[in-house]
Amino acid sequence: MRKLTLALLVLFLAMACQNKQQDEEYPHPQVVTNLDQQEGVFIHITHAGDDVHRLLMAATLADKMSVDKDVIVYFDIEGVKAVLKDSEDFPMNAFKSSKALLKSLMKKGIDIMACPGCLKAAGKSADDLMEGVMVADKEKFFNFTDGRILTIDY
Repeated sequence: MRKLTLALLVLFLAMACQNKQQDEEYPHPQVVTNLDQQEGVFIHITHAGDDVHRLLMAATLADKMSVDKDVIVYFDIEGVKAVLKDSEDFPMNAFKSSKALLKSLMKKGIDIMACPGCLKAAGKSADDLMEGVMVADKEKFFNFTDGRILTIDY
């Protein structure tokens, strides 16, 4: 019994030393938060005239959150049809219209982007986007805020 106990103790100590060595070689990641960093909100809009409620709810959230958050708005799928030069102004009770909301966002300096592939699928190009809307840039997706990114999909 003593030999078994001694063998288990040696095995335990050897495993503990090995784990310590692995921790030193591969330190555990640490979460560092900087409370001075402003969080960002990424609003993803996939609808336009096919579901005006979704479009206006998302744009309204972007407008409201931009008061104290970094915001970026990304249009793809059917949503690109809301940010074209010749797009309709989509109204709905209880909301500002789509063009009024987009104008408000642009006035605040919010980046509004459209998916280039979705534009192409719609038979459109960057030249068809309304002034102030840009073709999506992947670097802006990740660099628009120094803090955490919250994504809201519509």
